[in-house]
Amino acid sequence: MSRGSLLAIRTQRGTGRQNSGWASEIGRAQILTALEVHPAKRTWLRLAITLAVLLYNTGANADRPNIVMIMCDDLGYADVGFNGSPDILTPELDKLAAAGTVCTSAYVVHPFCGPSRMGLMAGRYPHTFGAPFNLPNSGQGYEEYNRKGIPISETLISTVLQKSGYSTAVVGKWHMGVDSQYHPNNRGFDEFYGFLGGGHDYFSERYVATYARQVKAGKKSFNDYIVPLEHNGKQVVETEYMTDAISREGARFINDVAGKQNPFFLYVAYNAPHQPLQAKTDDLKLYAHIRNEKRRTYAAMVHAVDRGVGTIVDALKSKDAFENTLIVFLSDNGGKLGAGAANNTPLKQGKGSVCEGGVRVPMFFHWPGKVPAGAEFSHPVSSIDFYPTFAGLAEANVPATLQLDGKDIWVDFIAGRNPRKGEPLFALRYHAAFGNLGVRQDQWKASCIGKKWRLFNIETDVGETRDVSNQHPEILQSIIRTAENWSQDHVTPQWFDNTMAGKRWVENDMPNYQAIFPPDRN
Repeated sequence: MSRGSLLAIRTQRGTGRQNSGWASEIGRAQILTALEVHPAKRTWLRLAITLAVLLYNTGANADRPNIVMIMCDDLGYADVGFNGSPDILTPELDKLAAAGTVCTSAYVVHPFCGPSRMGLMAGRYPHTFGAPFNLPNSGQGYEEYNRKGIPISETLISTVLQKSGYSTAVVGKWHMGVDSQYHPNNRGFDEFYGFLGGGHDYFSERYVATYARQVKAGKKSFNDYIVPLEHNGKQVVETEYMTDAISREGARFINDVAGKQNPFFLYVAYNAPHQPLQAKTDDLKLYAHIRNEKRRTYAAMVHAVDRGVGTIVDALKSKDAFENTLIVFLSDNGGKLGAGAANNTPLKQGKGSVCEGGVRVPMFFHWPGKVPAGAEFSHPVSSIDFYPTFAGLAEANVPATLQLDGKDIWVDFIAGRNPRKGEPLFALRYHAAFGNLGVRQDQWKASCIGKKWRLFNIETDVGETRDVSNQHPEILQSIIRTAENWSQDHVTPQWFDNTMAGKRWVENDMPNYQAIFPPDRN
């Protein structure tokens, strides 16, 4: 068989975007017929083709990386060593960051947990499918909203990867619906270990006892924070500190699937350092020098995450999977200030805000030999880009009907180029009677907060302190027009985080975009 014939077959296989093996797509008989091989030569050529198939498919699987996405909950921008934390030690994360590329202008699609995660997994802004609010906590009287979840019409990246042959798992926090149709096992994940709600207590001896008392008392609806953990739909008895349990289960999945024929996708969804602020005694001792009790506990919680990342890395290395695994680390939104004890320096504000502190997060990519080591990527990149980027690396078929909002950034990212020059990233949070909107485009950050538009050069003023809208009115107006066009395909929320928010939405004729885009503007 000539080199040209093999190349032609490889090309035909590549256009299929599925790693099912070119011999199964074309068929050995068609290959032999097409080559018009003399019958006497067919026996040895059949053996050669079979060997080529095995070698080629082995190489193709090796080309598709394992993907491990590690997400923290409410982690502050400056609460990791690789972003300059002055008081929290994160040696495991720092080693990965130093051997990979740190994204210094990394964004998420919403400043709250649920919409941020849904946007990432669906590859679309949550406003486009009715999910701009957190799903409310169960057991609080919001039964109508508790039955909701990320629409089944949204094809998640987990499903796309699963269909392309990846083994898939999520461990930790879900927060995308508790009913069966929204369950992780029905949304592209072979494995799920964790909890379905938006938060949870960390110490099993606390929540297990509370849950047992309420069951004995005849209660039928329970707070998400005390519901027993589950493994693939079945309740389990967990005895470890929550963060350690999540890390353990992530490592278990790696040990179970690494080294097999198919690559894997592991989503490690820590709930730390989200409240309640609860840390192990040994971890607290490491931060005894921090006088503020809340900050001390928060630091110990982040330390536990870092330890867990080390556990996951050790599992990858023990299974010889580390070299072909893309690890991506990020937070779901900015750190929660005040009671949350986070540090977002030098960014403005925090969780819930469309300022940088609400949506700009710590992030890095690590993949030995593929991702530049010791590098910084300063161009804007968003979690909404993960969907098409992961799908591209996985050679996975993305349904042609999907209208993804992100883009495959891989080639530009590796080259250090801006993958979205001139293209905006949006963050919109609804309030009682209006919305706050932030737009990042190249070096500019435009924001409408309290119905007033401002413009900042975010590259020279990351703290958003100097409004330059008077110096660049044409730039601001162009961004406003872009944002107005973006808002056209938003739909009515399918749920609210509380019943009062739902009533106010109706009373104030929300989304009330007239307050953001007044008809009389120039």
